[in-house]
Amino acid sequence: MPTHGEADFASEAYLRAKSVWKGIPSRRRKRKTDEPGGKPFSNGRDPRALSDVLTVMANDMGWSLELEQARIITEWPEFAGSSTAEHTTVVGISNGVLQVQCDSTTWATELRRLRGEMLTRLLREYPDAEIRDVRFLAPGAPSWRHGYRTVQGRGPRDTYG
Repeated sequence: MPTHGEADFASEAYLRAKSVWKGIPSRRRKRKTDEPGGKPFSNGRDPRALSDVLTVMANDMGWSLELEQARIITEWPEFAGSSTAEHTTVVGISNGVLQVQCDSTTWATELRRLRGEMLTRLLREYPDAEIRDVRFLAPGAPSWRHGYRTVQGRGPRDTYG
């Protein structure tokens, strides 16, 4: 049974596909005469690789940015190296900032020092991901800040005992 978020995603994907393809089945579309594949045995009539078809579909649907960002997350161990990947986890990407959780303060400090080099490599190897910055998070006490707006003050104190 899909959850509410999955149902919303499916509905949005369906409506996006419907708007892109305007509900017209592909066999009834009229082709321009100068397009390849308009005549039998002409150029463009050869079968295409599934990856090419999926790439065109992702571009039509506007998913290329999300797919490129997901590629960074899945390829993080190869990008960062096995020793670094053992001590880090990609938390996510928000507003063009790649957030990486480190398992110790030492790792976070060292990676902050290498931040410029890693950001340059990210921009070179994943140019379509639109990553502007990398933030390395150190482990620590739980944060009581939720959201972008907070109130100045001392915060919660020992209320557990």
